[in-house]
Amino acid sequence: MSQNPGASSNPGLEQSVTACSNCHLPMPSGLRFCRNCGYRLGEGPAEYTETVRFQNGHHAVPPGIRPTSGQEPLATSYNLNAPIPAEAGPLKRRRRKMSGMTWIFLGLLAFFLCAGIITAIFSPARRGFGGAGVVVAPAPPQSFFGVSGFDNAENGVTFENVEPPNSPADKAGLVGGDIITSFDGTPVTDEDELAGLLRATPIGKTVEVVYLRDGETKTTALTTISRKEAEGLTAAFRKRPEGYALMGYDTGDSERVEVPGMKIFGVRMGEIRQSRPADLAGVKAGDIIIEFDKVPIRTPEELASRVRRAIPYSTVTVVLIRGTERLEIPVKLGKQ
Repeated sequence: MSQNPGASSNPGLEQSVTACSNCHLPMPSGLRFCRNCGYRLGEGPAEYTETVRFQNGHHAVPPGIRPTSGQEPLATSYNLNAPIPAEAGPLKRRRRKMSGMTWIFLGLLAFFLCAGIITAIFSPARRGFGGAGVVVAPAPPQSFFGVSGFDNAENGVTFENVEPPNSPADKAGLVGGDIITSFDGTPVTDEDELAGLLRATPIGKTVEVVYLRDGETKTTALTTISRKEAEGLTAAFRKRPEGYALMGYDTGDSERVEVPGMKIFGVRMGEIRQSRPADLAGVKAGDIIIEFDKVPIRTPEELASRVRRAIPYSTVTVVLIRGTERLEIPVKLGKQ
């Protein structure tokens, strides 16, 4: 008997049929791929061609071939989709092709990823600038004047009060109600012009400021500071150990008025709180305060600011107009 499991008694078939080295079933000797168990004899182009060629087809077993001892009888044909015996070994499956919807999904995903990357790269360059991809150097830090805020006024720009204490405007002797007409040699007619001049002024530069007070033109020198310095002054004032002073009047009931016969403005008192420093000193409702501790007072905001920054329990001189009288009243301040 022949020792070859795939051999046959027919010599012609022995030359054209061989046995699979994996499942030991007969297969044409010229093939490189077992159509029964899917075993490839190698990994070359011939094996791949045979795999694709017979992946969905049937192959008739040559007539006269019978299984060797211990094997089940062969069917006349077999299908690659049929279950494979466990002893046949692993079947190498063909890769599935991706559907059209899968390709569309992957394309959209790639598009959004690219868009996000481009936005992340170019957004910082575009923020605050005129065109895409144009990188412009950031504007220099703005110089600070040291007032509550600017408002347009006749003949120039005004403000309500200087703040914080020791700000550039405070050191320059300005007070709320002054009207700025010129800054560093440039005439000023509205708040936008003054803001633009401040942006163009280097921090720490000393400039000439021309202003109007009570109809008179005055000139002073002002040295600008940075935002950080201004914030430092504000923080220092808020944390000062002395605290804030108190005079004892209703700040919301006071108002800016023109003093009769004097062509100046002052602050008319409203409600005076009973048994508070102003009341104890003799200040009355209707009095017009024009000076506080030697500082001209022209707005309610400036008066409130000057009272608050005064040292608690100190005595200050308040100059006021009562009717036709000009009075100087010493007021011992309290503490908030």
